[in-house]
Amino acid sequence: MTSENIVRIRPATVADIPYIMSLERQSATAGHWTHKQYRQVFQPESPPRLVLVAEAESPRASGLRADADSGILGFLIAQHVAPEWELENIVVAPAARRKGVGKRLLDGLLAAARESNSTAVFLEVRDSNTSARALYEKAGFKQTGHRPSYYTSPSEDAILYRCTLD
Repeated sequence: MTSENIVRIRPATVADIPYIMSLERQSATAGHWTHKQYRQVFQPESPPRLVLVAEAESPRASGLRADADSGILGFLIAQHVAPEWELENIVVAPAARRKGVGKRLLDGLLAAARESNSTAVFLEVRDSNTSARALYEKAGFKQTGHRPSYYTSPSEDAILYRCTLD
């Protein structure tokens, strides 16, 4: 069963922050932000950002376990630095991984980037995060570089990716 019929992608709201933070804390490879940093994403004076959440339409019927209070299965945050977008964070709940949720979130970003007439989307990812790297490569991202010891806790290299938009 794919996520197409059972997961809805929608813009996040400030009310989603506690659920986003809960998901983010469950992922060792995610960027870990403070509550204040998440709140700033929604402020009008902040740089333009896209914040999406993947929400289970019917968690019980879908078999996907979501946050009990919200139904949120994942989220994505990207910043628009015209003419490009930078994927800053993407997290999928452990029980919902490999079910198309991350792909749907990434597709939402790529669609927004195309709608804004952007030229590319770029990101960096931990070298060891092979699942995320496979997702990005399948979506058309190409490896463009490498940053030694970019990440801390634990120290790890970053792999840079870019998806050029047509």
